[in-house]
Amino acid sequence: MLIQPIDYFLVAWFAVAILSTIWVGWDQFRNNPEPGVMKWGFILVTVYMGPLGLLLYVLADKEPRPGTHEQFTASLWKQGVGSTIHCVAGDATGVILAAAITAALGLPMRIDLIVEYLAGFACGLFIFQSLFMREMMGGSYWENVRTTFLPELISMNAMMAGMAPVMSFLMMGRDMRAMVPTELLFWGVMSLGVIAGFAVAYPVNVWMVSRKLKHGLMTERKPGSQFDLQHVHAGHGQQGHQAGASAEHHGAGGATGHGEHGGEHHEMTTDATRPQLAAVTGVTSLMLLAGLIVPGFYVNLSLSAHDVGGNIMPRGMIMDFDTPAAAMRDMAAIHPRHVSFHAARDARGDQPLAPHRERREGLRHRGIGDPLAHSRRRLRGCLRIQPPDPRAARAPR
Repeated sequence: MLIQPIDYFLVAWFAVAILSTIWVGWDQFRNNPEPGVMKWGFILVTVYMGPLGLLLYVLADKEPRPGTHEQFTASLWKQGVGSTIHCVAGDATGVILAAAITAALGLPMRIDLIVEYLAGFACGLFIFQSLFMREMMGGSYWENVRTTFLPELISMNAMMAGMAPVMSFLMMGRDMRAMVPTELLFWGVMSLGVIAGFAVAYPVNVWMVSRKLKHGLMTERKPGSQFDLQHVHAGHGQQGHQAGASAEHHGAGGATGHGEHGGEHHEMTTDATRPQLAAVTGVTSLMLLAGLIVPGFYVNLSLSAHDVGGNIMPRGMIMDFDTPAAAMRDMAAIHPRHVSFHAARDARGDQPLAPHRERREGLRHRGIGDPLAHSRRRLRGCLRIQPPDPRAARAPR
């Protein structure tokens, strides 16, 4: 059932998101020469961000013409998009899964946020970074865990600093259906949170790519595949040779390597100094703490989906950081899903209502008489001001 006007917008948003995801997935595996982990990264981000994910893919990653992916993705801002896509695809997946599970378990919102952070960090570090990037980075799995720990920590801190306030304020706002995973509004809040997290995490990812701490976008042209320019027909042979040579020497300011073949390892040595790493880590950690703590000054983060989930607060109701769940339930509007009315088959809604006067005998039976006159007397009594007694002023001291 579509209850609020926002529900109609969310239906349209997710319809566009599904269509965008289908097109991005089709174009990635059919026309775009990059590693599989980045293909799936753009697909997941388009699921979460809808048409904005499609826009990022077309502007920053989609190969405009065959053999030009290396040159097209060379600029630093596009490399930063690729790094943030990889970060958000892994981290947001863990956050969203944890949010759905903790809401179903009825954990308080403040515990929910902590579990979401840990789940997102673990999913990004142990799966999307160390496992899925192992073939391109080389080395053992635990070596990759060690080398990607700090970049993943910085990215996750920044992303959660953007997601946490959005989830806290909207889930504990007027429409608390946002706390229930079975409601469309819950997934709308998750989508908006991912968009906010992407925006906050993007600048630090651009910096990490420029300092060779993270990979950006990469090109993969496996021998014999449809993206192998050496096997293009003779009319494009020279173009393939030039693109292959460009791929061997190309790097976005040294931040990433675009290998011509899929088996090449992209090992990097960062030039970031320890003070720089400490400063960026410290600032993103403070951002994270602010995103987790500051909403608690305005909304009650001790409540859970089992306490108030599904309630719709009346407009103008004041809710503070210590408003109890019982008060919210008492003041909540009637849930539309719990109200139904079945009219008779011959019922009509255009019947005129006959005017009539309200009877006042109820008040007269209690000895009040005319209610309006009684109200006037009460008002005059409240507003009557007693003048000071002049004899009290002349009393001897």
